[in-house]
Amino acid sequence: MKLVFTDEARADRRIGDHIAKDSARRTLSFVAEIEARCRVPATPLAYPLVPRYEVSGIRRLVHGNYLVFYRVEEDAVTIIHVLDGAMNCEPLLFAED
Repeated sequence: MKLVFTDEARADRRIGDHIAKDSARRTLSFVAEIEARCRVPATPLAYPLVPRYEVSGIRRLVHGNYLVFYRVEEDAVTIIHVLDGAMNCEPLLFAED
């Protein structure tokens, strides 16, 4: 199955900019970890749908303090956002609700 990052998800990966303030070296390894974690869902349906928004089809997986939100489509897994778990993610994911 193909893995696709939306433009928003690519922008989210700039999380590394914040980490770079403490350690430039750690930034590179962290971004690589996130990308690798996104490629892991060999069984993408195994991760839960976002509670209260199941109808959206958006699922999430956890990587440390970060949440990877994605949608399983017919021929691809589309990464929608990679966000800090401490933030209120709902406005970004469900703005029209």
